[in-house]
Amino acid sequence: MNSEDRSNQTGSGQPGKSWAAELWDWVKTIVVAFVIMMMLNLFVFNLSMVKGQSMQPTLVERDRLFVNKIVYDIGKPSRFDVIVLRDPSEGVEKKEFLVKRIVGLPGDTVEVRDHHLFVNGEQQAETYTDTEVQDPDFGPITLEDDHYFVMGDNRHEGKSKDSRVFGSITSSEIVGKAEFIFWPFSEIKKL
Repeated sequence: MNSEDRSNQTGSGQPGKSWAAELWDWVKTIVVAFVIMMMLNLFVFNLSMVKGQSMQPTLVERDRLFVNKIVYDIGKPSRFDVIVLRDPSEGVEKKEFLVKRIVGLPGDTVEVRDHHLFVNGEQQAETYTDTEVQDPDFGPITLEDDHYFVMGDNRHEGKSKDSRVFGSITSSEIVGKAEFIFWPFSEIKKL
């Protein structure tokens, strides 16, 4: 039997692998890929779904977000960042996570006066909202070191549980920065 006859017997010209060995190679590849994705999800990023109306009109129910979990390891939160945080409130209304916008940084004085947000005495131009603040006036309060004031973009009365309810938050309560909407495809945008 010559070499051409032998290659035809295995079907590909390469030494033949059993189906079990081929299956084992696929299983190992899938397991390694799964472990890498889990590690990335645990330490680097998270995919999150919006529940509720507190961030309308910026975010709506069931929007899917890409959350960067390491951005604040190398930098500090900025004013107007959209973040995911652990809910610091207590009681039956407590959720695991909230999505809010940072409107006050450490050292800032924040207040809601005459249906408008003021930071350090200056009225803020909030292009991401569709109405003025309809809840009662709040503050002023001055934020301590490592304290942030967060609000939902939905400024209709009673629609956002935020720092006006549970107080300022610390960086340890921030899970990460919501970078962009990735689903639905028609709504893909950077935040």
